[in-house]
Parts: sequence; C-alpha cells; structure tokens
Amino acid sequence: MGFEGKVVVITGVGREGQVGETLASSFCEAGARVAAVDLSREVVARAAALVDAGFDARAFPCDLTDHAQTTALAMDLKESYGQVDALVHGAGGFAMSGPVAESDPAVWTRMFAINLTSAYVATRALLPLLRVGGGAMVYFGSTAAIDGGKLAGMAAYAAAKSGVLTLMRTVAQEEARHGIRSNAIAPVAVRTTANIESMGSNARYVSREEVAAVARFLCSEDSARITGQVIVMA
Repeated sequence: MGFEGKVVVITGVGREGQVGETLASSFCEAGARVAAVDLSREVVARAAALVDAGFDARAFPCDLTDHAQTTALAMDLKESYGQVDALVHGAGGFAMSGPVAESDPAVWTRMFAINLTSAYVATRALLPLLRVGGGAMVYFGSTAAIDGGKLAGMAAYAAAKSGVLTLMRTVAQEEARHGIRSNAIAPVAVRTTANIESMGSNARYVSREEVAAVARFLCSEDSARITGQVIVMA
C-alpha cells in the first residue's frame, strides 16, 4: 500500500496524541505527500515535526466549517499540488449532550458543525481536485451511528455521525462516474490522549495505529473496487 508521490489531505491533525497525528505520520511513512489541515495553529508544529523527520508534509490552518476559508484552502492545495489523490477527513469531536429532554442545544449545534458541516464543506471544496485523478475519500463515523449502537446521552454526536455516513454514501453514488470512491470508518472509542483522560485507560479502545492502517487500505489501490462502505472497528 505504497503512496509514493500521492497527495493525501488529512484533516484534524492539530492536537498531539489524537487520531489525526497518527494518520499523518502513517501516510508519510507510506511515502505520501501529506497536506495537514486543522483549525488549531498546532497543525504547523505537527507538520514541522514530520518535515524534521524527513517527510513531505505541509500545514494548512483552516476552519473547515467556514466555506470561504475552505474554498481558499482548495485554491492553495491546487496551487501547491495540482490535484489531490485522497482526503481523509479526521476532523471532528465528541461531547455528551445528555438526555434529549434536558439536552443543551449549543452542544447539538457544535456537534453538527465540527462533525457533519466540516465534512460537507471539505468535500464540496476538494471534490474538483479529487476528480482530476479519481481519488479516495475516507470519513469517520462512529459505532454510535450504527444500528444497535449506544445512543443514550449522546444524541447530538450520534445524529451528526449518522449524517456523515449518509454524506459518504451520497458521495459514493454521485462521484463513481469520476472514479472517486468514498468509504467510512466507524470505530468504538479510539485510544487517544483525550479519551484516556476522560474515560480511563481500561475502557474498550481501538488503537490509533489500527485506525490509520484501515484508512491507508481504503485509500490504496488494494481497495479500488470498494466504495460506499462502513468499516466498523469494535
């Protein structure tokens, strides 16, 4: 699953100890030219660390819920690379919203903004660059958005992630004629620094490295005939 010379855009690369950081290093190690995107300016440090390690990486700070900023990001990527071979949309976040009857509308709005709106805005802006060579797209859902998943207290997050999965399937259908394949990963909690701090070290996790391996597979030629699918990691 080599990615030599391939341009991979990875969002959500800002915070240390999170999935985005591992995604970026994993694709770099596979030979990709990584465009690291995040709202936080910490993305600059993450990309600099990859460059110091001898990899081809660049930082692109951007608020992916903002159409104007993301359109400008797409223009920067076009100028820098010409095309994009894969988009791994790792940006997002989690918060409990509580029982629906007592839930905080602000949490609902934020969960949809950082999870679903960011996925839509990034997709819309980058599809023209992905169409050039028929690229791959990987989104992040959640087991909470799968039938039978645990939902109590997290309606906002689960509903937003359900929307992400619907967006993924829509893109798979619409963009097949352009050679674009679109899939999603739906993990249980991932062993990240933030999750360990809030849930403890003995909770049920999948590792960041396992998640990155699945993302690489879905962006590789080995998955060239796979699209519209959700890979559940439990």
